[in-house]
Amino acid sequence: MKNLKVVLVIIAFFGMLSAGNAQRNVKVYPKHGTVVTTIHTPRIILHKGINYHFAAGVWYKARGRKYVVCAAPRGVVLRTLPRGHRVVYVKGRKYFAYKGIHYRKIGKTYKVVYV
Repeated sequence: MKNLKVVLVIIAFFGMLSAGNAQRNVKVYPKHGTVVTTIHTPRIILHKGINYHFAAGVWYKARGRKYVVCAAPRGVVLRTLPRGHRVVYVKGRKYFAYKGIHYRKIGKTYKVVYV
């Protein structure tokens, strides 16, 4: 009986470790208004006269020498999706999602939509 308790405690311990690791890998969109000083390999996308910087699935607007996280501009079109996107269905329609942003495939491109 004592050996069974030890085994159960060990299993519970490793279960907590794996659950903690799973939470660290959750990909969420940073809070709007977050300011960063550098962006790794951004793409500059012009949409409705505004330059957006897009990197790792996050949208930014330049403010001087810094960048501010902003909402994804509705209607902007991309040729490729960020790595790690997933397919989701909302009310029977197929979308691609990454960090809470939804994209709809239109021909060979992907358009940002709000669901």
